[in-house]
Amino acid sequence: MDERKRKSGFALLTPEQRKEIARKGGRAAQKRGRAHQFGSDDAREAGKKGGAKVSQDRAHMARIGAKGGRVRPSERQTPSNEEEE
Repeated sequence: MDERKRKSGFALLTPEQRKEIARKGGRAAQKRGRAHQFGSDDAREAGKKGGAKVSQDRAHMARIGAKGGRVRPSERQTPSNEEEE
């Protein structure tokens, strides 16, 4: 017998199919008034909490600080053709 685990349920669906099901669920929740309504104040508070939590990890902050202004070559901005004219 094959020892590998078989996929079942949502694991069988493609990412597009899962996204479509989630979209339908979100719309149904909105229609019934059961979906959470995030306002700008809620988002601001969540951002503060996340930032405070991340900044407590001193090793992580040191790693991202050490990167400084270094940018990967793929992220460098190149002048557009319009600027050369």
